[in-house]
Amino acid sequence: MRNLRFTISYDGTAYSGYQIQPKADTVQYRLEQAVRMLTGESVKVISSGRTDAGVHAKAQVINFTTSSKIPVERWCLALNARLPRDIVAHTAEEVPPSFHSRKAAKRKTYCYTIRSARFPDVFHRNFEYHHPTHLNVEAMREALPCLLGEHDFTSFCTVRTDKEDKVRTLYEVRMETETDEMMSTAKVARIRLIVTGNGFLYNMVRIIVGTLIQIGEGKRTSSDMLRILEARDRAEAGPTAEAMGLTLWRVEY
Repeated sequence: MRNLRFTISYDGTAYSGYQIQPKADTVQYRLEQAVRMLTGESVKVISSGRTDAGVHAKAQVINFTTSSKIPVERWCLALNARLPRDIVAHTAEEVPPSFHSRKAAKRKTYCYTIRSARFPDVFHRNFEYHHPTHLNVEAMREALPCLLGEHDFTSFCTVRTDKEDKVRTLYEVRMETETDEMMSTAKVARIRLIVTGNGFLYNMVRIIVGTLIQIGEGKRTSSDMLRILEARDRAEAGPTAEAMGLTLWRVEY
């Protein structure tokens, strides 16, 4: 048996998340269906982690074992011919039998994009959250440093989680902005929050973003972020930001 590892991208708009669910269209189901069409095998495709309904991936890492003799350099082309157009395999390689895309992952990076302009961008509408009024970007930035390092992120985790250990380490939390040539002013039109950590709790990035948006709106102060973090209480944080703005950007091993 061969253990194959792939880097894939997907637009999560049409899917009920990554993980297979009864009577639901998911990314994992589509991948396993494509392998079955190609080789006749029923495989379990392992990913670096689950993404929720509507969440995207730029560089998700998956692996599965197969007895197929197809040369590794032909796998991406063959899979892509059998996958829907919103899922694409970019790289393939044969890895040791012990490799497990989730257990071996050391760092993950997520990017959340906010469209901060009066009107949405029709070409990016599936990949960013539209916020039509002004956000105080500097106040949002000032709230970020306290999140760096190892913390209990209970305040930024859904109460539906089954994870008992809510301690995670964030290595990088930064914000990027850009203007839009379609706008007549030089105001910020797009905000990206980029977060790298050793792991993430369920809805963690989206709850952080929901809290940051409230800070940007002036409903909370920058210093509230530390108070919320230390409270270890989901009720203290802001709402869960919408899924479409979130993309799994990179997985490191």
